[in-house]
Amino acid sequence: MASLVAYDDSDSEAETEPAGSFNPAGQMKDASDAVRPPGRDFASEVLDAKDGGALPAKHGSCEDAAGCRLPLARLWSSDSGSCPNQRLQWPRTEPEVTFPTSQPVRPSLWTSHAPAGHVPLAAACLKQVKLSWGTSGSPEPSFCARTGSEAPGENGSSLPRQRCAHGVVPYTPKRLRRWQALSTETGKSKDMEPPGPCARRAPAPLCVAPEVSEFIQPYLDSQYQETEIPRKVLFRMRGHRGPVNNVQWCPVSSRSHVLLSTSMDKTFKVWNAVDSGSCLQTYCLHSEAVRAALWSPCGQRVLSGGFDFALHLTDLETGTQLFSGQSDFRITTLKFHPRDHNVFVCGGFSSEMKAWDIRTSKVVRSYKATIQQTLDILFLREGSEFLSSTDASSRDSADRTIIAWDFRSSAKISNQIFHERYTCPSLTLHPREPVFLAQTNGNYLALFSAVWPYRMSRRRRYEGHKVEGYSVGCECSPDGDLLLTGSADGRVLVYSFRTASRARTLHGHTQACVGTTFHPVLPSVLATCSWEGDVKIWH
Repeated sequence: MASLVAYDDSDSEAETEPAGSFNPAGQMKDASDAVRPPGRDFASEVLDAKDGGALPAKHGSCEDAAGCRLPLARLWSSDSGSCPNQRLQWPRTEPEVTFPTSQPVRPSLWTSHAPAGHVPLAAACLKQVKLSWGTSGSPEPSFCARTGSEAPGENGSSLPRQRCAHGVVPYTPKRLRRWQALSTETGKSKDMEPPGPCARRAPAPLCVAPEVSEFIQPYLDSQYQETEIPRKVLFRMRGHRGPVNNVQWCPVSSRSHVLLSTSMDKTFKVWNAVDSGSCLQTYCLHSEAVRAALWSPCGQRVLSGGFDFALHLTDLETGTQLFSGQSDFRITTLKFHPRDHNVFVCGGFSSEMKAWDIRTSKVVRSYKATIQQTLDILFLREGSEFLSSTDASSRDSADRTIIAWDFRSSAKISNQIFHERYTCPSLTLHPREPVFLAQTNGNYLALFSAVWPYRMSRRRRYEGHKVEGYSVGCECSPDGDLLLTGSADGRVLVYSFRTASRARTLHGHTQACVGTTFHPVLPSVLATCSWEGDVKIWH
């Protein structure tokens, strides 16, 4: 409304310059033959009518019957040097189109498709009729002709700024832009998606070639051999706008060229990380950060959970949601049952973990630990038991930091597993030996037995990286000889599992590296993700 007051206080000095003419339908045409709708600059034109100015009846004339000229001549002049403010001059990107004067003027879009409540500008100035431009099928009012069609909400603005025929961008007050955005939305569909890249919408089918990648095909018929430590970056994939929490290869060997990444930008993406390093599909199903997402064992579905309390199971080939649930806490970790793939366990910002059945979309079991938060979940012994890492450490004791549960009875098997005063943000199971490892905030990896009483090894400890409060993940290679972990300073560290010595350090990220994973088929391919939002493939 501040701009309207400025027009009311304007003197008649600016009204002595020619600007254009009005056609009989109430349109204003400037010197550059750009037709402007009567809704443009409504306040200044009403003042001109109140001061005694009359509207010309002859097309092509720049003066009215009384000899008064219309305002804004310098702003709409074809001479670039006549503009009062050179910052308003935009470079022309389109060539000028001139029409012969002998041909009749084409009928304007505003006259042939005028809205039902359309009133000529002269009548609107005298009767003070409020024009309505929200009816469907009518063009939106603008200060000048648009150079391209833009929907409200694009480019981070509720009403995009429009360029006129000479490239001049008019200024519209913020309050007036909001009012115009609301008025233009009345004629549009109510089911229109909200603006922004993370608008919640139905996912599209995943465009994945049915054939196996040519790089993976030679390794499918042979047994996995020794893991080779990668040396250089093969792809650097940038598509997320927020930190990437985790990366995971597809568990099916024939489709293991596909990589899943989970980000705090409310999305998770599927990449072709072996052949091209390109993004195959982006899924915007959550309204808050997606903290956990994982492949189903069949390799055709993705289960995701986020800070919006929502759970979704998406079929990637058809783009349909097979399961949707609403939890009563923010989701931070998800794990499928190793035998019954229709059941999964989720934990998060709650003292309770819940097991869901996808077939019934209901909670079948609850596990109450009377602690603050669940950090990670790890299944043992083919699903009869599982471990939970919790945020329950104190200055004097760290019991209940890792708790062992019986899956069927929901009973605690042991809560006296880890006795040091550190929390464990992630857990991983060794692929060949009955042991598991825990990432600790004490900047080391601890080794435990995977059978009762789950004792911790005092002789073997993997040190040298930094955690510093990040949820840094850890993983073993498919053959079990190497141990992989990220670091809060961006490094990727590879340890020898037998000797606990450092095999190699990769310097690949500028911020915290929180996710690392070896390829399940290729012996020398590694994927890492960081807090800066990028994903790297090493070879």
